[in-house]
Amino acid sequence: MPKFFIKNNQIENNSIIITGEDVKHISNVLRMKIGEEIQVCDTDTTNNYLVKLQSIQKEKICCEIIQKIESEAESNINLKIFQGIPKSDKMELIIQKSTELGVTEIIPVQMERCVSKITQKDEKKKIERWQKISEVASKQSGRDIIPKINNSIKIKDICNSINDFDMIIVPYEKEENYTFKNAIDEIKEKSISKPYIGIVIGPEGGFDPNEISLLKSAGAKIVTLGKRILRTETVALAMASVIMYELGGNI
Repeated sequence: MPKFFIKNNQIENNSIIITGEDVKHISNVLRMKIGEEIQVCDTDTTNNYLVKLQSIQKEKICCEIIQKIESEAESNINLKIFQGIPKSDKMELIIQKSTELGVTEIIPVQMERCVSKITQKDEKKKIERWQKISEVASKQSGRDIIPKINNSIKIKDICNSINDFDMIIVPYEKEENYTFKNAIDEIKEKSISKPYIGIVIGPEGGFDPNEISLLKSAGAKIVTLGKRILRTETVALAMASVIMYELGGNI
């Protein structure tokens, strides 16, 4: 069943008003008719509703709430990805698939060895595009939230926020002893009901050793993922999948 996102102010008594691009998608792309049903999620409360289309106009669609739906789409894990900025097509893939896997937030990070750079002039446009990709992936996968794509930051910004997390994990090809499994086991031992985890991923060129030193000094866990070197666009998806599975994140 098609799913769409709204804000709380679009709910009036027992009715929901859909506006914006979703109007065109429902009427022109899906070619839905009055009386058909869709699912709607209020992103302000994460409440889900089954609604029936009552009227279809050029600028809005009016829906009647049939029932509130209990959803289990979101996991118990708050997982944030700090992604060293790769080429644009790779970033789009990372955002799309990470959203499907249950990540809650993605932050592009300006690192020393980034092949691609985001200029201040281009950043707003890029973030808007990436946020749209996150929204579309959320609809497709039945999420109750749209993961936020934040403005780019630097390594020092991650270091300053490490104490906000239960753990920040950094995969690094030169680490040999402390494994990703060790980090997962350490989180399990803490028995946290809703763990807040960050993953810091290097770009195509990998981490500069000084960046690893800064992260390690700040308290991040530097881990090895094994003997093989993964592409930057593979790392986020592999690690997110493992974290969701191992820590009970509904996957």
